[in-house]
Amino acid sequence: MLQVQPSGAHILEHPTNVGAIFRSAAALGVDAVLISPRCADPLYRRSIRVSMGTVFQVPWARLSSWPADLTLLRERGFTTAALALSEEAVALDRLGRAAPQRLALVLGTEGHGLRPETLAAVDAHVIIPMSHAVDSLNVAAASAVAFWETRPGDAEPTRDGRP
Repeated sequence: MLQVQPSGAHILEHPTNVGAIFRSAAALGVDAVLISPRCADPLYRRSIRVSMGTVFQVPWARLSSWPADLTLLRERGFTTAALALSEEAVALDRLGRAAPQRLALVLGTEGHGLRPETLAAVDAHVIIPMSHAVDSLNVAAASAVAFWETRPGDAEPTRDGRP
């Protein structure tokens, strides 16, 4: 499960990123995509095109209240983890090895990340370890890495037989 999140005044507004996130979600076995109230529309023509039509395959819903809806996810048994450049963030691969069965990943934009109230509302902060003094990836690229790292152990095999 994924939550695409606005970040202050800078929301995930690029349909290209939204479409790429949906394509990665479909390819890597994400169960659903939840988007915040002001996120770009997945049904926008550019989102659909970049997603290669996967916006019609992956279940999704637009949340009505942010970040209050994170509480609803937690009440339903989800662990929430934000990809964030924060002091308390643990490496994504540490979470990936012990990923809870019901995990909601929270993504923000690469420019400003997630708002403080969102970071305070999640169970964990995770970071993708990087080399060469690069501190972050584009949100679409980061989502693909996170989806792969936290995929279920019983994920369906791909054409080459690997999960």
